[in-house]
Amino acid sequence: MTGSCKRFDRRTVLLGSAALLAGCGGGLPGPKSIGSGRQPALSKADGAMLLDIARRTFDYFRDTTQTDNGLAPDRWPTVAFASIAATGFALTAWGIGVSRGWMPREEARKRTLACLRFFANGKQGPDKAGVIGYKGFYYHFLGLKTGTRLGQTELSTIDTALLLGGVLFAQSFFEHGNDEEREIRELAQSIYDRVEWTWPRPRQHFLAMGWHPENGFISADWDSFNESLLLYVLALGSTTHPIEPETWNRWTTTFDRAWNAQDKDPFIAFPPLFGFQYSQMWVDFRGIRDDYNRERDLDYFENSRRATYAQRDYAVRNPGGWEGYGPNVWGLTACDGPGDFTIIQDGVRREFYAYSARGPNDRDDGTLAPTACAGSIAFAPEIVIPALNEMRSRYGRAIYSEYGFWDSFNPSLNDGQRAQYGRVVEGVCWVDGDYIGIDQGPILGMIENHLTGLVWNVMRRNPNIMRGLQRAGFTGGWLDKAEPKPGRREESEKTGA
Repeated sequence: MTGSCKRFDRRTVLLGSAALLAGCGGGLPGPKSIGSGRQPALSKADGAMLLDIARRTFDYFRDTTQTDNGLAPDRWPTVAFASIAATGFALTAWGIGVSRGWMPREEARKRTLACLRFFANGKQGPDKAGVIGYKGFYYHFLGLKTGTRLGQTELSTIDTALLLGGVLFAQSFFEHGNDEEREIRELAQSIYDRVEWTWPRPRQHFLAMGWHPENGFISADWDSFNESLLLYVLALGSTTHPIEPETWNRWTTTFDRAWNAQDKDPFIAFPPLFGFQYSQMWVDFRGIRDDYNRERDLDYFENSRRATYAQRDYAVRNPGGWEGYGPNVWGLTACDGPGDFTIIQDGVRREFYAYSARGPNDRDDGTLAPTACAGSIAFAPEIVIPALNEMRSRYGRAIYSEYGFWDSFNPSLNDGQRAQYGRVVEGVCWVDGDYIGIDQGPILGMIENHLTGLVWNVMRRNPNIMRGLQRAGFTGGWLDKAEPKPGRREESEKTGA
């Protein structure tokens, strides 16, 4: 636990949970009849609803992110420190804002430059304090104003990867020939090139989850299916410190531990939905396959569709008997909760949690997170859009406000119960009192990917991403047709495009 009393390190609560989702299918029609990339017709009302959510979520990043150093707070209005992962989502938000006319390109450039200059020039080293990172990696949480390590937070490999997702998006989005956009591209590459991906491997085979200057590497590795697809793509794509290509297949062989063969549409399982959303907000896995995909006759996008349906079907079955669950009210992921306490409710002993990673049959305490649903819209819009409409109409302003959806809500706490965090809206639900940056990010990015494919299309042009995917053995679809090919970025930039 670092920093905020409400904020647990999500990796701590997820260790060993990846295989717990088996048997979650059944019930309603599944995704097989709707192929990857096909979308239902979007009504005018649904389009307006999605844009309202997206605009409010964009405004969250615009209004809460530091303008002098580009750092985004971990949460708001409880502001204590910055999250480097949330900062990666903020860097991506600026391009979405420009494309939508919500932010002038000049402002987006200045915000991006401030952020990239900060990360490029911040002090790195093995010291315990006064530094931003080490070996090209960055500390999970930083002081908003100081920009240096917060307390004893870890040097985080996955949060560095999420930050780099935004850095590389900026590199490819700002493609004009003026000096500022040229500097953005150069800074982005220098930040990426500095990461020593071969360093955090004390157990050789996989990347460690993190490192502390006080006691060295965290004892756990990224050695199972989870949100780390992007992490390994970036580690493979490096031109300065790449890990060996065979690491990818060594890693994917562990996915069989999470293979949910019991479902009518089998998939690689991971309980909370953020594990499918984070990497795929930036990388378009539609129609491209690695060796593991080819053996299973699916791609990671289709895998995520199936996981999204499994969550919806779990809510329909509702084995815990939680209030509100159903075909249009669902969504379990890592999020805030009402607190760590137990009550007797209608003769049933109910256990609740504060910030925790939630999934089907895994710490499910009736707490739902709109990001779990909204961040999956690109995978399964035909079930997500009705759910967003239902949750907004049923719970109204209790859960939906100035910056879109509050982080989480719990309909089972609605009648005079006390909670340690947030508030209980009498007769409606418990609702969180914060927005969380890493939950806001997938809402905005995935809505835009569903509507226009903007983030995916921009990242398809990034040579570092293409290089990583190709070294991992991906082929097919857009990757085989992508231009420029890895290694030709410098030539393309000479045109000033």
